[in-house]
Amino acid sequence: MSHSHVSHPASHDDAHGSFKGYMIGTVLSLVLTLASFGVVMFHVIPPAQGLTAIVVLCVAQLVVQLAYFLHIGTARSQRANTGIFICTGFLIAVIVGLSLWVMHNANVNMMPSQISVERAMAHD
Repeated sequence: MSHSHVSHPASHDDAHGSFKGYMIGTVLSLVLTLASFGVVMFHVIPPAQGLTAIVVLCVAQLVVQLAYFLHIGTARSQRANTGIFICTGFLIAVIVGLSLWVMHNANVNMMPSQISVERAMAHD
């Protein structure tokens, strides 16, 4: 009985990444993490630009992790991952945004600030 080698299509490998891709993502993530740590601990830039530098490094790390670990991209084999990610982000934004809107309206409508506490407690 002969065993034949079953090869996976190229799109299967592209969708799941490779060892080289994971190592590149790991090294880039470590470099960006250490850069953020260095900005905070060693004061390599003035404090006024420190927050901007940390936000830029944070966004860069987010992009690295999305591309190398979650395989979010524009390739044909990654479209499902990208669509699910965009849909999830949209739903989270809607839920958080509407929750903040409800809490703001409840605060404005239930805690009047134009009248005194005594007037608010009066039963007239």
